[in-house]
Amino acid sequence: MSQVAAIPNAVTVREAGESDLAAVLALYAQPGLDDGQVLGIEEARRVFARFSLYPDYHLYVAVLDGTVVGTFALLIMDNLAHLGTPSGVVEDVVVAAECRSQGIGRRMMEFARARCAERGCYKLALSSNLKRERAHQFYDDLGFDRHGYSFHISP
Repeated sequence: MSQVAAIPNAVTVREAGESDLAAVLALYAQPGLDDGQVLGIEEARRVFARFSLYPDYHLYVAVLDGTVVGTFALLIMDNLAHLGTPSGVVEDVVVAAECRSQGIGRRMMEFARARCAERGCYKLALSSNLKRERAHQFYDDLGFDRHGYSFHISP
């Protein structure tokens, strides 16, 4: 059996706890993501505590052999449009550089999609920086459709 086929079953995706924050910050600090510019652990704890104020906003980690090797945040939000059907938004997806292309990101997105299906979401959406072409191919390969445009502005 190939390593790619074996790893997704060995990876556990679970809700993150405060004890996971240092590992999550290390993932975000990788080159091409936040390039070392991450929150300090105390500020991260404060932000993480605010997640609980949202009805369905969670940080998840992918764990392989006891080590956090990936993370993402998932917000499932209620809507007045779409007949009140909720939608999901994935943010901050990252896999440790040495673990990429081994099925871990796929496992995380399958987990997010399953959570959205359980909640009856009509869509799971995400945005990706234009320069992250490898990530775009990854999402294409998972069956995500390129839909519309993503816009942002500094407040």
